[in-house]
Amino acid sequence: MVSRRKVVGGVVAGVAVLAAGGYYKFKPQPPEVGFSLSDAEMDRAIAFLKANPAIDSHAHPGRTFVREGANLNWKLNIYRLMGTFENTAIADMNKGGMAGAVFNGVADFPLLEPGDNGLSATREFEDGESWAAYRTQIENLIDLEGARIVTIARNSEEILAAHALGRQAAVLGMEGADFLENDIDRLQAVYDDGVRMITLIHYHNNTLGDITTGEDLNRGLTDFGHEVVAGMNAAGIVIDAAHASAKTAAQIVTASAQPVVITHSHINTPALEHPRFISTELAKSIAQSGGYIGAWPAGIGINTLAGFIDRIEELVNLVGEDHVALGSDMDANYQPVLETYRKMPLVVGALLQRGHSEEAVAKFIGGNFMRVMDEVQGV
Repeated sequence: MVSRRKVVGGVVAGVAVLAAGGYYKFKPQPPEVGFSLSDAEMDRAIAFLKANPAIDSHAHPGRTFVREGANLNWKLNIYRLMGTFENTAIADMNKGGMAGAVFNGVADFPLLEPGDNGLSATREFEDGESWAAYRTQIENLIDLEGARIVTIARNSEEILAAHALGRQAAVLGMEGADFLENDIDRLQAVYDDGVRMITLIHYHNNTLGDITTGEDLNRGLTDFGHEVVAGMNAAGIVIDAAHASAKTAAQIVTASAQPVVITHSHINTPALEHPRFISTELAKSIAQSGGYIGAWPAGIGINTLAGFIDRIEELVNLVGEDHVALGSDMDANYQPVLETYRKMPLVVGALLQRGHSEEAVAKFIGGNFMRVMDEVQGV
């Protein structure tokens, strides 16, 4: 007979392992801020956010992607059973002065399993499974507008209109393009659903290319991947090369006639290297394409919000203020040092306190995202 202690212990261990993938952890102590703002500096930051729309270029507010998840391994099924919290996430966005975010589904969620080194895809999709998972996730995201929680924005004009009305703008995105399989015609259906950004690859080596974590297949961008890049350019969907292997990402940039972005990462340095970080050469090529790198507040090499401000400055120093944006990975991040949107005034205040111009800060919090969105859409 299996004892209750063993069952409970197994569940707790499984949930603890999920933390390694960034998808869940027991309520931790909030990370240290590491700096202070005067009342005047805080008031200035709050006013600045009211005047300048802040858009997170990569997020999962409230973890909508877990809702109705099917065919999950037992660890992720526990995570699914913990439910979603969109109302809390939107309340945090309102309190923190956000104007909106890219609300992402997770295409390969059914395949994932947490392990000692984070998340990995441990099986392949069954026939029709990837498209069914996409439809479930995207319809649940669309339902957030029907519940009057957000306004779905398909372009920068709609973002600004929602901001003027005091509504949170949700730009629909998908992390992983697995649902396309080998059917390029699905791009039109995805565009019609309102999706305006796709991360081509997540934790699964799919039909487009290779991931940066796990076994290096050395395929690079596949023939179908090239077809999808051209199709996304034509449709006006922003290409996100986050999670792609170095070879795949470099080929995405070369193949694209439009700006390419990497929404949540950082640069590898002699002092700090990580598989999810990118080379300075790749970062510069992203900037040369007209795109941006999303500063990622993951707890890799930093443990305070001040460390995240340092990270933003490192990127700005490398590629310039026109090519850095916010990519928080909110509500699915690994040990985040920016764990709630309520701290956005602190981020803005710290950047202003360090002497960054208001124009540069406005670009970082949302301007660069909207500029790229406009360019890709031909506005």
